[in-house]
Amino acid sequence: MNAPLLPRHLEAELKDALTSARVVNIIGPRQVGKTTLVRDLLSLGRFITLDDEGVLAAIEADPKGQLDALMAEVQTGPLIIDEAPRSTKLALALKRTVDENRRMGQFVLTGSSNIFTSSHVADSLAGRVHTMTMLPMSVAETKRMGAAKILDWASTEGGPDPVKLPKAESLSRAQYIELILAGGFPETRNLGEQQRRRRYRDYIDSVVERDVADILKIRKSDAMRRMVDQLATRVGNELNVDDLGAKIGVQRHTTETYLDILIKLSLLRRLPAWTSGESGRDIRQPKIHLVDTGIVAALRSMNSESFNIDANPTALGGLFENFVHNELWKSLPYQKRDWRLYHWRHQRGREIDIIAEADRTIVGFEMKTSTAVDGNDFKHLRWFQDEGPGNTWNVIGIVVYTGDRVLSFGRNLFALPLSMFWSFPNQAA
Repeated sequence: MNAPLLPRHLEAELKDALTSARVVNIIGPRQVGKTTLVRDLLSLGRFITLDDEGVLAAIEADPKGQLDALMAEVQTGPLIIDEAPRSTKLALALKRTVDENRRMGQFVLTGSSNIFTSSHVADSLAGRVHTMTMLPMSVAETKRMGAAKILDWASTEGGPDPVKLPKAESLSRAQYIELILAGGFPETRNLGEQQRRRRYRDYIDSVVERDVADILKIRKSDAMRRMVDQLATRVGNELNVDDLGAKIGVQRHTTETYLDILIKLSLLRRLPAWTSGESGRDIRQPKIHLVDTGIVAALRSMNSESFNIDANPTALGGLFENFVHNELWKSLPYQKRDWRLYHWRHQRGREIDIIAEADRTIVGFEMKTSTAVDGNDFKHLRWFQDEGPGNTWNVIGIVVYTGDRVLSFGRNLFALPLSMFWSFPNQAA
């Protein structure tokens, strides 16, 4: 008997988008659940996949004619086209169709990359296409909880109140580590440690061989595969493009091209540096994060024993920061404000791991992998807030740690358990 499908937070946003856009375009890494969302959870319209070579050949031979014929057969709901980027002619045919018919919710597309990459097509479809990104499952989704509203809470008018936070789930350090190692890919996260590691490695191989090759139109998989391995060792660190290129043996231009492809496939996130305009003081290199810590751990051959008391004490740091970044990234569409994520580092060594900014408000996040936290853990946040570039902003500082209590350390400074990211109630339920 199949396990029941886990709900996805994106489902509500998808249904809303169908009422306000003629085409809804869902992009995201392979195997994160896009097909399951549009075919099984949505339960509307007609589903076709361009992984079917016959369907793809028909679309390529007569794209507009095939779309017209398929739309004539759709009684209610959208025509859902899975793996849309496999067609080279679909985008223009869609443009002609929605130009002729102004009805909302005509098409839902899914794919690893955006088919509307041509500036001509993208410009002409402005206001008619709603593009959303689907990422691996958040821990909140795996536990059937609501999206993490930490940013909403932090930016509450009158200041954040710890009493208004939900009770955080109490987990041991080992349980936290298992969540980080498992990752968020629906069909992989519940496998045993060794099998999961093999599956994630095979996944990266298949993405490089298929999705990357489709975009490049030429196969240079060896260098790209070496790049992904190198990126896995650098998560949570600033990106040095020249050093990365030297490690994998390619020139800077090629390195930048490969990085751009991984970003287009939603596998890599460049976290830009936040700057206050104080020229020469803020470090402006981006940090990097991979889309899933299960992949990072697999590529680095990490398992639960990698974080034992006698292991490298810094091994967990970058992985922990990548994990928090991804949980925060997944929560952004469900906040009341439009938040942008950055990192910040000062030349004198002060730094903040993640900065969320919206409407002259900054929420700074620092990471601590231990179960205890003290005032010294807030020194960079406090300086940034009182004396640094944030002193003219509304700044809230948060240290995320592996304990189980919400703690206050002065004006707008708080320690939150990592589990707070999956402790908010599910409003839809």
